[in-house]
Amino acid sequence: MDDLRQKYLTAIADAADESALEDLRVQAVGKKGEVSLKMRELGRMTPEERQVSGPALNALKDEINSALAGKKSALEDAALDARLRDEWLDVTLPARDRPQGTIHPVSQVTEEVTAILADMGFSVAEGPQIETNWHNFDALNIPGHHPARTEMDTFYMHRAEGDDRPPHVLRTHTSPVQIRSMQDTGAPIRIICPGRVYRADYDQTHTPMFHQVEGLAIDKDISMANLKWVLEEFFSAFFGTKVKTRFRASHFPFTEPSAEVDIQCSWEGGTVKVGEGDGWLEVLGSGMVHPKVLSAAGVDPDKWQGFAFGMGIDRMAMLKYGIPDLRAFFDSDLRWLRHYGFASLDQPTLHGGLVR
Repeated sequence: MDDLRQKYLTAIADAADESALEDLRVQAVGKKGEVSLKMRELGRMTPEERQVSGPALNALKDEINSALAGKKSALEDAALDARLRDEWLDVTLPARDRPQGTIHPVSQVTEEVTAILADMGFSVAEGPQIETNWHNFDALNIPGHHPARTEMDTFYMHRAEGDDRPPHVLRTHTSPVQIRSMQDTGAPIRIICPGRVYRADYDQTHTPMFHQVEGLAIDKDISMANLKWVLEEFFSAFFGTKVKTRFRASHFPFTEPSAEVDIQCSWEGGTVKVGEGDGWLEVLGSGMVHPKVLSAAGVDPDKWQGFAFGMGIDRMAMLKYGIPDLRAFFDSDLRWLRHYGFASLDQPTLHGGLVR
């Protein structure tokens, strides 16, 4: 045993690195190491021999293990000292610039919605945010006594005394873009109209300025079945899971028949999970375009028909990313965005270039 002790303690002391040290550990006290094999021989010894050899072998094994641990610690310290010498860093230097900007949820969801519907054949149409009363209300079959036309609900543009131009408003929806597009191109047509809209309302789920996207498809044989297919495909792509929809009869001046659209969901601990459970959540309004709206836009309702739908982009962002208060989108301090995963990044957009 003295020979084994001298052999391995000397070899351990001379080990140049941790790899060589591991080889020595295996040779000495590994499963088939020399000390381990010696300990197996204890079973063939007499009780008197075991009383002498057993403690001596255990002491040798402990001594070798202690030497291995001490050498390993010494090698690690030496490696750390070498790194400290070679990887010197001046901690007084200024830090690298870190980009602080984030892509806004409304911008991201607008791009997501546009990309999904573009794959389904919808092109993007845009229009002015200051609209005539006719484009915003009359052409959409909204009667003069409708509550939406009051100053309590709609922002009217100031008119100087003697100004006899037609009244103008901050558009209350992007539906006027549908009218302008049909006037410009006629039918058939398949468009979406994303953009800012304005209404005199402010609470946890309403803001004076928000974002909508509306869809319009006009052709000779389009039906509510096409509308349901488009919406179910859209929601499944947007939420990343199969989503069922439910249509409920409703009334909008610009569609007939009209339907509120609900999506399947469940409620757990105050959290909405889309695409599962037996609950339903209203997300948008839709229907077949009213013949009077087609006529106002210069499209013959006896030859053409189609569907329209509209949803709030801000609310879709809240639903997808779990943001509880709509007003948070417009706070001056947007550091809360990082909490919802909107980290600083460079991201290509549909319009080319980068969002920074």
